[in-house]
Amino acid sequence: MSDSPPSLYAARDPIFPRRVQGVFRRLKWQIMALTLGIYYVTPWLRWDRGLALPDQAVLVDLAHRRFYFLWIEIWPHEFYFVAGLLIMAGLGLFLFTAVLGRVWCGYTCPQTVWTDLFLLVERWVEGDRNARLRLHKSSWSWRKSRLRLTKWALWLMIALATGGAWVFYFADAPTLLRDLLTGEAPPVAWISIAILTCTTFVFGGFMREQVCIYMCPWPRIQGAMMDDGTLTVAYRTWRGEPRGKGLKRHAQSTTPEAEISRAAGPQLGGRSPALPMQRRDSAAVLQPKPATATPTAEPGDCIDCNACVNVCPMGIDIRDGQQMACITCALCIDACDEVMGKLGRPRGLIDYIALSDAPREMAGAAPRPLWHHVLRPRNVIYFALWAAIGLALLIALYLRPTLELTVSPVRNPTYVTLSDGSIRNAYDLRLRNREGQTQEVTLRLTGPEGLELAIEGAEGAMIPVAADSQRQIRAYVTATPEAHAARHDRSAISFTVEDLATGETAEVASSFNGDPK
Repeated sequence: MSDSPPSLYAARDPIFPRRVQGVFRRLKWQIMALTLGIYYVTPWLRWDRGLALPDQAVLVDLAHRRFYFLWIEIWPHEFYFVAGLLIMAGLGLFLFTAVLGRVWCGYTCPQTVWTDLFLLVERWVEGDRNARLRLHKSSWSWRKSRLRLTKWALWLMIALATGGAWVFYFADAPTLLRDLLTGEAPPVAWISIAILTCTTFVFGGFMREQVCIYMCPWPRIQGAMMDDGTLTVAYRTWRGEPRGKGLKRHAQSTTPEAEISRAAGPQLGGRSPALPMQRRDSAAVLQPKPATATPTAEPGDCIDCNACVNVCPMGIDIRDGQQMACITCALCIDACDEVMGKLGRPRGLIDYIALSDAPREMAGAAPRPLWHHVLRPRNVIYFALWAAIGLALLIALYLRPTLELTVSPVRNPTYVTLSDGSIRNAYDLRLRNREGQTQEVTLRLTGPEGLELAIEGAEGAMIPVAADSQRQIRAYVTATPEAHAARHDRSAISFTVEDLATGETAEVASSFNGDPK
């Protein structure tokens, strides 16, 4: 007997989902087309901001520290807009999870979208589930090598397009594409494309469900987001159990259940892949335990054809309860509804179900309407917070000025005594111009009598500020020996800039340091 501890590693069982048609499969195709279209097309959209600004609709300009989104331009000191959007995204994720479970994971997560795309290519090259199973179990031959190399080449092209599209968000897309084709692109562009190409190829083609199970933290967080009122994909045990091939209703050789079972294809080795931390608590298992069936019990609607298992991209059996690996893609609903339709039985054996509706349905009553699960206090609070943050961001975006001024007093030294006894303070001023054209602004000083303003390098108070840029200048404020500010430790002053074309002003309060001796 070996004394070595048992291995904690579980080898991956390859999963070959079967093709399925239905409402949720069509919805997933539409969402995939929409999200991929947005991702690949957005960098090429143009937006006219004037001659001095880039014309790319969405651009993260790291070199000039700008983020452009259509008519919106975010500067580095306005990162609170990005923080607000991230908070809204988190609250939106909490809201959707509280209402419909892991709907984000099943429909719009990039890992799900690209895995669906890779599976589409795999099915197109190698065939549907049964053909791919046979190919996987067969020994290497010229045909197997040709199919695998073709599939991998197509995957690599998709991965390369994915990595290439990403870098186009950080530079002018047509210019960067030309530089890539001529070999003149900067090294950071090539490195970024190589990294994203490799990760897309590996994650979407080979790791697939392992990314969701082992790498993503969201499956472990979702338990706190869901409750008994959450609608999620589940199996109606009170309708489906006890399972059977319909032998008590029809002869085995002529039953439509047997034909459907054969058409569903072989099972995944008779088990689901090894999954850590499969949840069995009340927040995840959305069906009560069925009553123990007697040998003479009438069979339930489930004919144990395993169609729901064979279409699952995660390789789980939804009839075992809602598990951590389930991404609620609802493909099992389409597969089961197809079988129920062929048998002439009511659809919805697998469906979006809430745990709180289970007792009602078992008693023969209809489940609560959708609005009852959506308009709950918890969900309303999530939505109210989400809307409040969004409204606050819109107001801040609308009210932000096009001309800004910041003032930083020079503290080393705090003041200088000139030969005639005057006291001089220095200030670093930063002027920001958000307009698409150069602004001519004037600078004036407000404070006690006896103060004079001078701008380093300028004869007057007129200052040009280039379009969509900031300018830093040094200003000097001098108090005559007789002035009140010169004889007191600190006096309140303020600087004001005014755009001569629009009349817009920006004012910043500061202080003047004198010599009280």
